[in-house]
Parts: sequence; structure tokens; C-alpha cells
Amino acid sequence: NAVNRTVGAIAKGQNRVLLVMATGTGKTYTAFQIVWRLLKSGLKKKVLYLADRNILVDQSIQQDFKPLEKVTHKIDFSKDKNHLEELGSYQVFFALYQQLIGQNDAKNYKELFPNPDYFDLVIVDECHRGSAKDDSNWRNILEYFSSATHIGMTATPKETKYQSSIGYFGEPIYTYSLKNGIEDGFLAPFKVINITTNIGDEWRPTKGQKDIYGNEIEDRIYNNSDYDYNIVIEDRIREVAQEITNYLKSTDRMAKTIVFCADETHAERMRMALANANADMCKKNPDYVVRITGSDEYGKGKLDYFISVAEKYPVIATTSKLLSTGVDCKMTKLIVLDQQIGSMTEFKQIIGRGTRLREKEGKTYFTVMDFRNVTRLFADPDWDGPIEIDPNYQSKHKEPKQYVFPDEDDEPKGPKEPDPKPRPKPIVAKDGCQVMVINKVVSVYDTNGKLLRTESITDYTKKSIIDTYATIDTFTSKWKETKKKSDIAEMLKESGIDLAALKHDQDMDDVDDFDFICHIAYGKKTLTRHERAEQVKKRDIFSKYGEKARLVLEALLGKYTKEGVSELESLTVLENDPFRKLGSKANIVKFFGGKQGYLDAVKELEQNIYSIA
Repeated sequence: NAVNRTVGAIAKGQNRVLLVMATGTGKTYTAFQIVWRLLKSGLKKKVLYLADRNILVDQSIQQDFKPLEKVTHKIDFSKDKNHLEELGSYQVFFALYQQLIGQNDAKNYKELFPNPDYFDLVIVDECHRGSAKDDSNWRNILEYFSSATHIGMTATPKETKYQSSIGYFGEPIYTYSLKNGIEDGFLAPFKVINITTNIGDEWRPTKGQKDIYGNEIEDRIYNNSDYDYNIVIEDRIREVAQEITNYLKSTDRMAKTIVFCADETHAERMRMALANANADMCKKNPDYVVRITGSDEYGKGKLDYFISVAEKYPVIATTSKLLSTGVDCKMTKLIVLDQQIGSMTEFKQIIGRGTRLREKEGKTYFTVMDFRNVTRLFADPDWDGPIEIDPNYQSKHKEPKQYVFPDEDDEPKGPKEPDPKPRPKPIVAKDGCQVMVINKVVSVYDTNGKLLRTESITDYTKKSIIDTYATIDTFTSKWKETKKKSDIAEMLKESGIDLAALKHDQDMDDVDDFDFICHIAYGKKTLTRHERAEQVKKRDIFSKYGEKARLVLEALLGKYTKEGVSELESLTVLENDPFRKLGSKANIVKFFGGKQGYLDAVKELEQNIYSIA
């Protein structure tokens, strides 16, 4: 629909087109299809694709636009200015705004393309950024190539008093929202865990308290809007890093995670705290945690690996702005918000880093972990409502403005004037303010961003289980008839319930899933896996088997005690220790008279495990 409407409108002479499509629904692929059709039909001959970050350009060239690689060129002003005649052989040009503008507004685009009619199609990626603003340098490029058709693409059109995507491109010719994407099964649904610390809303230094530099800390009330912006509390960073680590330990240590921090310095402190909390994983691979920010050359070099579906490392990326727009992080399963977010545009872009659905690779939903209570923005009517132009929008074509207004999405432009007497941001040592998580609440939203329910994680779990299994007898019957017990945990996970994480929070890691569900939902007393295994041993159910078969069953019971029932449910367990000492998988099943005999024995073992009250 987006392609057909756009091509049709251009064929009829429309020269400004806006496409609004949620992150993860294929804006760049749509752009490629439009370009392909327009080039093949002869309606357009020269195309300029504009973006503001190298990663956006490189992703587009290497992925969606690859079928046009023979006629595609990425502009590099320092090289291209000496080979202008060679540019004529290309049809699709990719360029950064910064390359075309040049140092000190040199207007490199005029030197490369002295004919302003050179391009007949200009595509503006992430057009909510500078191009939506009347007085930006970026807009000067568009005005220079004004005779061309301009297509703006964004998930979040910017509509403020001083900026307007609609004011420039017109009303969207096609809109596909996050709501549409989730309902149609193309985007991943999500849950939010709001985490409150003991200093979330209020911390005040004691009388005369000093920071690590020996300076007295200003006596006032500090809160989430201050931490890491105006004051650094070391123990808060440690606690946030530990909470992230606890969640990953109880779910998936290799789940791709983005931690959005206050600034680049905070991102580095968070990287170090996460590295300390995950020392075991960093020992296996130092790139388990990496800072990926604009000034970190090492981290930027790891960006392609982080966003790759095939590459395992890095697993956790700490950042401030670099990963908030356009970067295609397909496998992101956890988004951590530890920065203040003041605009709906930025909020939607950040949430969009997790919306890509990858069912084959095991990503069917994602989680947002919020340490700053910024997910309150879901309550904003702009979350997924209609796009409306600000009635106070002042286009410079109507009334020139006197001032330049900063783009809240942009990185700071150039250095600030130094303070004549600089005083470092106060840093409170770990023993100067002890921080702990005091509450965790899971929030479930519908596709309109409407709050369905907000409950403690325990209450939410209980309600969800009882909604599915009204009585303990119903649940017990379902558990007994389910061939793979782990399927029940997976089914609950799809409802946003992570049994492993919840067990860890309640210090019940050694409790069987069956007992834990009965405890949470129906108030039953729990048994540990060790207690269940000991009861099975007392029944002497192994005596009817041969010596080697008994060894296998005893080892399986040991696996169950340590890791749970899922270890019994796959033949692949026989490929690992301690079973390898007994021979190959094929050889081990022979101890039971063959594969079916082995499966029957395991089934009997399970029945005995769960027949104990």
C-alpha cells in the first residue's frame, strides 16, 4: 500500500510525500521498492538518499538496496570532488547531511552538484530530525534540490511550534503504526517493569556531606532528574547494573540488551558496573558489555556486531543517543531506561529498538526495564494517536524567526564555553549513599498504549495463572498431561511472566516450577527439587533396571535437582556429562531396550517426582 500510493502520487505530479511507518515495519525496504519502480519506469533517473548517521546509510546500502549496488554510490566529498566526471555513472547516491554541508557551512553539495536540478528524487530518512526544522542547515540542502520530488520517512513525525514534518512534506500519504504492527503480528509486544529505588524520588545529603573530591555537596533534595545529570551516586549505578544482571541471569544471559544512559560518561560508568556484575561472562568474552556512543571509537567499531542476528557479542550495549534512532537492532530483547526522556518522539524511537519480531531466533516479545519512571509517556495521547500539526507552528516562509531553536534529538553541536572556575560534578562514594531496589511493578499495555493493569509482579502472576487454570486441580491435571513441562513456563512467558526471574527475586531458585506456581497462585507450601528427588530415591523405583540403566536414571535425577525438569525432556542431555562417560546417546538408550524404553523410563521418573504432595 505504501509503495503503490507513493508511486501513484508521484506519477500524478505530487512532489512532497510523507510516509509514517513504525520502527521495524520496513521503511527502508519500502523506499527501495519505490526507487526500483520509479527507475525502471523511467519516471526518475537520479536519486539522492539522505541520512544523518553512517550506520543508517551503510545498513541501507548493504541490505535493502543491495539489488541496486552496481548503480549505487556513497558520497565521500574529499574523494568525489576530484572525480566529478565519474559521478555521472551512478543513479542512486547515499549521503550524510554533514558530508554535503561541509565544514563551516561550506555547501559541499554545490561543488559536487553545481546543477540544482541534478536529482529528480530525494529520500529523507528519519525526516523528523533536522529536515523538519525550517532554519536548519539540513533544510538548505532540500531547498537547493527543491525541483526534485522529496519523500520523507519516519516512525515519529515531529510536530512542534518550530518544527513540522507535515508542514514541509504534507499530510502522510500512508501511516502504519506500532499498534497496527503488533496487532498484525509483525512487531513484538512488550511488558514494562518499573523499578523504584529507595532514593528514586528523594535523596538529601547529610549536613556537611562531601563528595569524593572533598567538596561539600549542595544541600537540597535530589531525585531521578538529577542522578547522573547533576550528581553521580556510585551505589545507584551499581544497584541498577545488578538489577539488570539479575534479570538476565534468571532469563537469558545472552539476550541482547541496550541500556540508555544520561550521557556518554554515565554510559561508561554503567559499562564498568555491568562488567563487574558480569565478570564471569566478561572473562569468556571481554565484549560481553560494550559502550557504544558517538565518541567511543572502539564501541562504534562493535556496532555492526551488536546489531547482527548471527553475532553473539556484544550482548549488552550502554549508550546515550547513538542507538536511539534508526539503528536496526533486530534481536534486542531488553531495553533499559536510565535516562530522562522529555519528548514523545525520542520515547517512540527508543521503544522502537525492541519492536522487531524474530520468531525463528526465539524473539517473540521484549521487555522494557524503567528506572526513571519515563514509561509514564505511554499515557500521553500522542503515544499512538493521529498525527496533528501544531496550530502554533510558524513556518519561516510565513514569518521569519529571530532565533535558532535546538533540536532535542541531536547531539550537542560543538564545545560549550568553559566555566572559568570549573567544579567537577559531585560524585557520592558508595558508602555515602546506599541504594537498594524497594519495589518492582509490571505494567501491561494494549496496542493503543493504554494501561491494562499495573500490579506487583507476584499479584500479576497469580491473576494470570488463575485466569488460565481456575483451580489447583485444573492446573495439576494440565501439568500431568503436558509432555514437555517447560511448555507451561514458555506459555506463561508469552503473557509476560518469567518464572525464573520471579523465583530468583523471591530466593526460590531451588524450587520446582510446579511447586512455585502452586505456591504463587494457590498458596500451597513449596518443596525444593532436592526434597522431591530424595523422596523418589526412598521409593527405590530404579531396582527393576539393570546396573547401567540405574546409573543413567540416578544421573537424570541429579540433573533435575540442579537444573529442573527441562533437563529430563530432551535426549540431548545424554550428550553431556556425566552421561558421556557411559557411552554415546545411541548406546545409552540400549540400556533400556531402545529409545522407547528410555522415554518410558523417563516418563515414569517424572510421574514419581510429581506424585509427591
